[in-house]
Amino acid sequence: MVRLREVLKHPDEFHVLLKLKLAVRHAEKQIIPPLDHPHWGFCYTLLNKFTNGGTTLLLQPFEPQLRNVVCIFYLILRALDTVEDDTSIPTEVKVPILVEFHRHVYDRDWHFSCGTEDCKILMDQFHHVSTAFAEIGKGYQEIIEDITKRMGAWMAKFICKEVQTMDDYDEYCHYVTGPIGIGMFKIFEASGKQDFAPENLSSIMGVFLQKTNIIRDYLEDISEIPKPRMFWPREVCSKYVNRLEDLKYEENSVKAAQCLNEMITDALKHVEDCLKHMSALKDNGVFRFCAIRPVLAMGTLALCYNNIDVFKSGVKLRSGLVAKIYDRTRTMTDVYNAFSEFASVMKSKVEMHDPHSMETLRRLNEIKDICRNSGLLNNRKFYNIGSEQRYNSALIMVLFIILFVLYAYRSSSQPNKY
Repeated sequence: MVRLREVLKHPDEFHVLLKLKLAVRHAEKQIIPPLDHPHWGFCYTLLNKFTNGGTTLLLQPFEPQLRNVVCIFYLILRALDTVEDDTSIPTEVKVPILVEFHRHVYDRDWHFSCGTEDCKILMDQFHHVSTAFAEIGKGYQEIIEDITKRMGAWMAKFICKEVQTMDDYDEYCHYVTGPIGIGMFKIFEASGKQDFAPENLSSIMGVFLQKTNIIRDYLEDISEIPKPRMFWPREVCSKYVNRLEDLKYEENSVKAAQCLNEMITDALKHVEDCLKHMSALKDNGVFRFCAIRPVLAMGTLALCYNNIDVFKSGVKLRSGLVAKIYDRTRTMTDVYNAFSEFASVMKSKVEMHDPHSMETLRRLNEIKDICRNSGLLNNRKFYNIGSEQRYNSALIMVLFIILFVLYAYRSSSQPNKY
């Protein structure tokens, strides 16, 4: 019902939601292997669930070997992340697993039960992933092993060390998630899809995405059972409240919003390098694979900025807006327009009494200048971040007709149980 309510508020997004759904289904049929390849079927089915079909769709233009490598890379890092995220695992058990995880990927008998739902399935049946890993090229195996080793070691370090300062925060994001970007570009380089990219530039994409996720996921992380996960640096939070968890209380709403805005302003410092890196991507398939997530991240920051719901109920981009971004992110022109538009949204939300308002405006203006100076802006407005109702009787009527037809078709295709 939540999705239906979203569509009723934004009926103009229904067609692009339907278009994306059909594209994902087509990609699934083309990519997910038949049942006679159980380990690959397992891997692609889980990848599809973890990413709601988005990654499956973006893998479609690639040849099968590259698809397989990216799929396995994603699942191995997702498994590593599952171990890190599970706060019920004792530290003395977790740290050795993280440090040695790059060796476990070669062991077809290794598994470790942790996580929940699909993550638990991944960990319980990890032998499917290691079996598939053994079938990709040795060069790709070495890239994945190297990145897994780097990330596991730094994750282990921060299991034993809290994020106290902004330097800690930058270090965590650079060394724990930055390697994902490095690994992806090494894989694309090895496949011949992309020229060499410096590691420091390749890692920025992962850092920007990670900081966005940390900001957006405040409530989820602070509510983690049996104990919270804390990635917001105490150096920042202590300016506003005594404890990180105090940000979610109503009496601290003003201070919480200011703390949030400072965190978002920090994340914006990575945008210039992200844009520079994306502009160097030549292969269209690689470009779409790499560009859509930063656009989603910039939209998420625009939604989160000065939005106290981050601490009360959590926020996420609505499905229709995500579908639009998938549909319309095809060239650097689209990227520049999206970043400029989302920067404008944030500018409209800046309040001058916010202690970091001037720094926020400076960084937003820099982003808009970069986009404008590219010479590619067309100043068309595509994305409506807000949730205000924009009912259109004709569109709603068409929507209900389509929903009725789809429901009738689905019902008629079901076997009669009586």
